Amino acid sequence: MADRMLTVARTRIAGLRRQLSWLALIAVLAGAFCLAGPASATAQRGAGAARASGTAATSTAAAQSNAADRLGLVQPALTCSQLATLDLAGMTGMAVSIASAASTTATLGGWAACDVHGNIAPQEQFEAFLPTSTWRQLYLQTGCGGFCGSVSISAQQATGCLPLTGGQFVMASDNEGHFGTNAFDGTFGADPQLREDFGHLSEHLLAVFMKKLISIYYGTPATYSFFDGCSQGGHEGLMEAQQFPRDFNGIVAGAPASITQPLNVWYQAWNALANEGPNGQPILTADKLPVLHAAVVKACGQLNGLVMDPMTCTFDPASIQCPAGASSTANCLTAAQVTVVRKLYEGPRDAQGTLMYPGWQLPGSELNWLPWVVPAAGAGTSTTIDPNIALNTIRYLAYRGINPTLGLNDIPFTAAGFQQIMNASGNTFDATNPDLSAFRDAGGKLLLYHGLADPAISPVGTIAYYQAVEDQMGGLAATQKFARLFLIPGMSHCSGGQGPNSFDALTTVINWVEQGTAPDSLLTTQTPTAANPVQSLPAYPYPLMATYNGTGSVDVVSSYHAALPAQPFNAHIDWLGNFSATPANH
Repeated sequence: MADRMLTVARTRIAGLRRQLSWLALIAVLAGAFCLAGPASATAQRGAGAARASGTAATSTAAAQSNAADRLGLVQPALTCSQLATLDLAGMTGMAVSIASAASTTATLGGWAACDVHGNIAPQEQFEAFLPTSTWRQLYLQTGCGGFCGSVSISAQQATGCLPLTGGQFVMASDNEGHFGTNAFDGTFGADPQLREDFGHLSEHLLAVFMKKLISIYYGTPATYSFFDGCSQGGHEGLMEAQQFPRDFNGIVAGAPASITQPLNVWYQAWNALANEGPNGQPILTADKLPVLHAAVVKACGQLNGLVMDPMTCTFDPASIQCPAGASSTANCLTAAQVTVVRKLYEGPRDAQGTLMYPGWQLPGSELNWLPWVVPAAGAGTSTTIDPNIALNTIRYLAYRGINPTLGLNDIPFTAAGFQQIMNASGNTFDATNPDLSAFRDAGGKLLLYHGLADPAISPVGTIAYYQAVEDQMGGLAATQKFARLFLIPGMSHCSGGQGPNSFDALTTVINWVEQGTAPDSLLTTQTPTAANPVQSLPAYPYPLMATYNGTGSVDVVSSYHAALPAQPFNAHIDWLGNFSATPANH
């Protein structure tokens, strides 16, 4: 079995090598990420397990059918060419200019639309698709990834969403308030206003403008408004729920980069420095990732080859350390590599051992460390993503002023350094307020999701935030009335990975908003391969997890049911920061 797992792991990593290069990755990140009582917690969770019935496949198909054609068609009151001639600044009262408005069918479903490009002062470039014959009173705003800096309309995790493919949404997205030369260009941080726009204002401004534009173009407002984003887009979604709770009726927030400064300063720098060897060469190399991952799966994986519950995995990398005097180290880790892996599993800490970010690399994510932490074969660590994020943050976004000369070794792994940076920039960028009462009271619905094999943003941080929301909002049952978290085994950052990683969160949240149908499951799928054989799995609202029935194929959804984990995870993480309900001061 161990040989089989190693072969599978090597096949997976070989596929990653063929697909990824640094330049190609930047393009992907810029676009593909764009790159909602008195009973005890145990009793509440048990009730949740009892309520989870039926198959994920059936509920997903029904949801997609119900979401389509529910609202009536509305035709434009203007032509696209007429829209281009309007004084939209004067009509909306916003500092906006329109660069172009032209007919197109280059939309996500090939439907006809008026394609509008414009700018909201000072640098918020946006694009919008306004359907010319298929609009059904819905508005969808999509997020971006990395540090944004470019515009791309791309709905995350909306596989099979009929309103999306049928042109029932007006859609819009933006560059989050600034221009960037690549996905992690932080130089905009030299301008305080651009910081504010990126941190918390841009999505609200776009939502306000688009709602006015919709009313002008169609002569009637949108009935429902939705937001869909992952990574930085997930951060945008949470920021909207926390600070502008009436902008959207439903929000899909995947793998949110919401604990922003601790993530981008200490987590990314810790990962980068942990694997930094002499002359910028990696200590842990790409060829060792299949070896490591196979050992983790052997220790903690289920019959389907996935680590379904990495929170309970206590794998020690020393178990595959090369013996002294070994003639070959191809199938084991050196002592130095064991140290790297342990640091990655431990997460960023100060000298006293206190976490500086509430998360760490989870067992089962190892194959996905390329190219975030581990470079491709023959490349240096400077080609990985984590150091680029940390460098751009510490130079341009961490302190009140900028300092382009700072390096990774200038990042303070101390409590005092943590407080200095958080006092300077935490309120601008972090979306960590657990008080979602205004969003709940406005009828908002929040669907959070996170891959359990995400190497970029630890799912532990998202779980810890959701726990803080539970604590603030009256417990699990009260929270699940308007906000639910789904954890996806084997999924990498926003998509990809080793487990089924394609699903339709967007239709799910539409039905939750329009019909009051709270989601009891998500159907996740992928095209099975020799390396990734699992075809489909259910995902259940946290803390429930997919559990094998004991019979049937381990590769299909029908062989699983919802159950609580055998060992509950304590999500009250002890770290230097906190999830404060105090409103941010901007």
